[in-house]
Amino acid sequence: MTFTETLGIQHPIIQAPMAGVTTPEFVAASSNAGILGSVGAGYLSGEATRDFIREVKKLTDKPFSVNLFVPEDVEMNQDLLRQAYLGLQPIGKRLGMPFWKAPLSESDFDEQVDVIIEERVPICSFTFGIPDPLTIQKLKNAGVLLIGTATTKEEAIAVEDAGVNAVVAQGSEAGGHRGSFIGEELVSLAELLPSIAEAVGIPIIAAGGIANKEHLELQLSRGAAAVQIGTALLVAEESGAHPLYKEAVLAAGGNSTVLTKAFSGKSARGIRNEFIDMTASVPIAPYPYQNDLTKKIRSEAAKLGKPEFMSLWAGENVHETAEGTVKEIIGKFI
Repeated sequence: MTFTETLGIQHPIIQAPMAGVTTPEFVAASSNAGILGSVGAGYLSGEATRDFIREVKKLTDKPFSVNLFVPEDVEMNQDLLRQAYLGLQPIGKRLGMPFWKAPLSESDFDEQVDVIIEERVPICSFTFGIPDPLTIQKLKNAGVLLIGTATTKEEAIAVEDAGVNAVVAQGSEAGGHRGSFIGEELVSLAELLPSIAEAVGIPIIAAGGIANKEHLELQLSRGAAAVQIGTALLVAEESGAHPLYKEAVLAAGGNSTVLTKAFSGKSARGIRNEFIDMTASVPIAPYPYQNDLTKKIRSEAAKLGKPEFMSLWAGENVHETAEGTVKEIIGKFI
């Protein structure tokens, strides 16, 4: 049985689970186009995750996956938190908010796992690490296929050793958050995929900079069982990306992305803008606290039509992104 058959999809493509961008319509459109739709549930509560899954089920009878952020124990350093908040104030002032409330979030990971089992979601993927052995066993006992994320060979081996069924090899070209959980090495997909293929026996999903049919075919020829695409689908009609975000993606040229921790406290690739430049030398709180501090700034910037202060996640080949429906965009890959 091929990996595509195992996933129950027509084409060896997975829609990247872009938290905050994926809507039920977007996920269902991806699944209906013959690829694996993915719910970016990283920031959702357990209840919101259930509602989202049920909405997707109304729009498609095809398989889809739910992506979760594996929680970490991060020490709360009040002094660093205060310094990071003060470092963001010049941006807050530009948006008419010299001060703003930043309630700290808590992960609903365990509840989300229960929801996935109760709602019989067939596939679950993870970013920012590997769940504990009990969680993995619980999901596998419920018949859920598990996909991990690795940015290095070492991480891919850890994913396989944990009993996870497949792994996303996320190259340094990829847009959005890096899935790193053992160190922070930057390895291009050209180097990462062969090194992981040599080291593990589970199916590998190539991710990072895959913008066209040629890229897809190249990764499959290098040993990938499938590819994951995100930036290529960002401006799709069904995508939940803010209109200004879509405009920025379509206007982006080559070499317009950089890696930054300024928005969330975790390394992520996006289109370089004023927010990134203004925070280049200010203290940054660890994830998820930095994300909590900047949440209000980002939503206010979107409301006021100021993309220069929004997080515009995108991969290195953002300049190749084109408009269309999800089905039309996928058509170009196949």
